[in-house]
Formats: sequence, C-alpha cells, structure tokens
Amino acid sequence: MIDKKSIFDEDPNKMYILSVIVENKPGVLFRVTNLFRSRNFNIESITVGLTEKPDLSRMTITTVSDVKTLEQLVKQLRKLIDVIQINVLNKENAVYRELALIKLNAKDPTTRIEIANFASIYRGNITDISNETITVEIIGTPDKIDAFKNLVSSYGIIQLARTGVSALPRGAVDDDL
Repeated sequence: MIDKKSIFDEDPNKMYILSVIVENKPGVLFRVTNLFRSRNFNIESITVGLTEKPDLSRMTITTVSDVKTLEQLVKQLRKLIDVIQINVLNKENAVYRELALIKLNAKDPTTRIEIANFASIYRGNITDISNETITVEIIGTPDKIDAFKNLVSSYGIIQLARTGVSALPRGAVDDDL
C-alpha cells in the first residue's frame, strides 16, 4: 500500500522501493519485468529470493518515479495473477541494503594498504588480493556504496558488481501472508 501521507511531499523523481510478494513459480519474474517494460517504466535494481514461506518469493524493486506514475505501476502490478502483496517501503521505516564487489588497481603495497584502510572505514571486507588488484566487498545503502566507489575511483576501478537493494519494513510483522 502506498503511504500517501509520507510520499506526496517528496521530489517528483524520487527512488521508491517496492516489496512485492509473488508466487514462487516459473515465469513470474518475466511477467513482472515485462509489465515494467510494456509501460515504459525503468527498473533501477531488482532482487528476488525465497521468503520464510517456500511457495512465495519476495521481489525488491527500486524505481525512480513521480507519485502518480508509481500509483499506476502499483495498480498494474496488483492485476498480475501471481502477485500476492505489494508494499511501497518508506526509506525511513525500512531496512535496506545492497552488496557491491569492487575490483581496483593496486600494483604497489602502499596502494593496497590505502584501499584496505578505506575499506575498513566503510566496514568493508577485502575478498581477494593479488600483486596487481584488490577486491573489496561493501554492504550498505546505495548512498554508502556510491560514496565508497567515488572515494576509491582514483585508484582505477577494473570491475564493479552490485546486487541491487534488498529491503524489509521495520517493526511489526505484516500478517497478511
């Protein structure tokens, strides 16, 4: 459900997090993403995984939109047969995280130490190191990942992989399922 009180005063092109509970069946991801495509909506990120109930999956979709367009999108998603529940999560009342792996140039020991120190400040982990590269794992909000990426970009980013946002509402459990 869209919390109109909290989102009507927001920017017209704001990022929204949709938490969509769907039946865990083949083709559901295609139908949801096809709806976005056919209505010319862009998906910024999408993650899908099983819920606490093995017959249901949770899709966490981030999209940039205005409120009116978002409302239309939610209405269209509700029409899909495999969609059980949709919640538009308010970032202030949700826990949301993303994971990024960033491989950087690190040809000398001083550079590797500097990158490791930055990773430590951001509570990241060094997941791989060689004579020429270092790979850092960062978990946090998209803003935190962007900040770390901007900080270390001067070393030369060789490869970058991001998972997309996973999110849950804070507080009491929704008993609708």
